Amino acid sequence: MTQVGLRMEGVCHAYGRHPVVADLSLEVGAGEIVCLLGPSGCGKSTVLRIAAGIEPLQQGRVIIGDRVVADERTAISPEGRRAGLVFQDYALFPHLSVLDNVVFGIRAPSPEERYAIARGALGQVGLAAQAQAYPHTLSGGEQQRVALARALAPRPDVMLLDEPFASLDGRLRDLVRDDTLAVLRAAGTPTVLVTHDPDEAMLLADRIAVMCAGRLIQVGTPSVIYHQPATSFVASLLSEINGLQGVIKNGHVNTELGRLATGDGLAEGRVVEVLIRPVAIRLEAPGQGGIEARVRESRMIGPHSRIELEVANLAVPLIARAAPAATPPSGAVVAIALDPHQVFIFANDGLD
Repeated sequence: MTQVGLRMEGVCHAYGRHPVVADLSLEVGAGEIVCLLGPSGCGKSTVLRIAAGIEPLQQGRVIIGDRVVADERTAISPEGRRAGLVFQDYALFPHLSVLDNVVFGIRAPSPEERYAIARGALGQVGLAAQAQAYPHTLSGGEQQRVALARALAPRPDVMLLDEPFASLDGRLRDLVRDDTLAVLRAAGTPTVLVTHDPDEAMLLADRIAVMCAGRLIQVGTPSVIYHQPATSFVASLLSEINGLQGVIKNGHVNTELGRLATGDGLAEGRVVEVLIRPVAIRLEAPGQGGIEARVRESRMIGPHSRIELEVANLAVPLIARAAPAATPPSGAVVAIALDPHQVFIFANDGLD
């Protein structure tokens, strides 16, 4: 196995006069899963299509395995790039059996060898018993696994997955995601997965590459991206956020929720954004310090409650989260304390 699955260097792309990818450089190592995370329209699917060769490279360089597959002099076709592709709609051939769908992309000297490889790939995704079935008889999750088997069967140098779970519902999506992660780990194939779902990226990725308006904003492990977001955009992308503003004074910023230390790098007198995750807000009994708040409303969402809090001098409610058993009733008065590790302060300069 090569040490680099995919390397993109200085990639730029535009549709007409509208730039969609700007000076993007990204590397995916051997056996690594990298998630391209960002909102719809940020350019992440275009990046995947450029890597696959479906979208012509306009500027930069693309390397898959140990080969340059696209630069100013080279443009290897998609079928010649040794890249496995899985799209949101799976693109299975309805008139072919599951087995023949997987055989379709395999290049081997004999039919016997091609079918043996295909059966092995179906066994890898747990669908050996459905080899003779047709796609329309399968569930959405099973169709996704057929698409995964078809992409893995030729033993690609890199796997490229574009929102592969977006069409699945709820619990099925969770199950198929877990199965896919296990298959990709077992195969050891370097993988790029495009998603707009931060929870999905946190679950699947070794590293997350956050995109905004065609640019990579931050690349790092899920832990780094979550606990040390580089910008307010990254912090807001990963979870619901309460936003306040303040001014730096003597290394602190005064807010409606108290005085907060700012750390290094922010100049005296600078206007800053203070971003507070709902999980940063601890609810305590009144009269024990902290900022007083009144519970406006609470709703149970799965394993936690989402609580709206009214605080004096705040125009909009604060959002907190708590275990349902610890949720105070509407109208209750509580005190607020903050976990500083879930509070982020950024210069309010209008930049992501």
